[in-house]
Amino acid sequence: MIKIAIMGSIHNDGLVFLKNQGYDILEIVDFSEEKLKKNLKDVDGIVLRTATLSKEVLQNCKNLKIVSRHGVGYDNVDLNTINIQKIALAITGSSNAVSVAEYVMAMFLNLCRLIKQSDQLVRDGKFKEKASLPDFYELYNKNILILGFGRIGKALAKRCLGFESKVLVYDPFVDKKIIEENYCSAVNFEEGIKKADFISLHLPINKETKNIINKDIFQLMKKNCIIVNAARGGIINEEDLHWALTNNKIYGAAIDVYEQEPPNNNNPLFNLNNIVFSPHNAALTLECRKRMAVESCENIFNYLENKSYLKKENIVNKRYIDL
Repeated sequence: MIKIAIMGSIHNDGLVFLKNQGYDILEIVDFSEEKLKKNLKDVDGIVLRTATLSKEVLQNCKNLKIVSRHGVGYDNVDLNTINIQKIALAITGSSNAVSVAEYVMAMFLNLCRLIKQSDQLVRDGKFKEKASLPDFYELYNKNILILGFGRIGKALAKRCLGFESKVLVYDPFVDKKIIEENYCSAVNFEEGIKKADFISLHLPINKETKNIINKDIFQLMKKNCIIVNAARGGIINEEDLHWALTNNKIYGAAIDVYEQEPPNNNNPLFNLNNIVFSPHNAALTLECRKRMAVESCENIFNYLENKSYLKKENIVNKRYIDL
């Protein structure tokens, strides 16, 4: 019998799908390396949330054929070992774009309209002191820079255009024609940073993108600029972000992801009022959790038994495996 491990809780719709295939389902809650070596040694597939699959654990998986991420990032998987062992690595590429795009729009509006501060003013009995709030802004006719133009970037662009904003895109891996077909303007990195009133990050974390938003870059931004990171922690240097926010180099920020997760309780950013936080849940609407659960499980079934229905664009390491 095919054996599938579920590492982390997923919506029941995904579990039902796998059980209906007659698979043996192993739900894992202890992610210590020794336990994983023992429990995963004979599984055929893994549905993975945020736990880590290290080289040592993967090398002990003698029967593993596919790891399916419940999401789009895969920095918690040792990619080199996956490739060497010819284990497929899948993502839920079509599940979370809408949820994350809506989150970014919510943060743009929260920050530019001072929703948090306005709410507190009323709660504090200072209704008549609304003139004490700083200037706040519209999204209409503003320059919105999207860094990274994959599925989420495209979904966000569509929503920004609905606000009659001007959408700028920086993504050196996407053809200019594709950007323009989506009614956006391709820009280079520095040009986009200087023009932007709003910035949203949709980049992977790697050597090139680590701390790509730093003090030097903040100094190029407009003072009314708002930046949102719902991609990966570490793309924005948090110490430099604190500097930019406390010195009024930018207007505001929202972050869903952190250099260290969970962040330390004494993170100095928590003392600021011009930033909004969320606990890495930008994609976790109920609708999206259902989609990710089902898609991550479908990836496994289709790879193991029904490759004609497999979404090949979901397989990250196609060049290393036989499709």
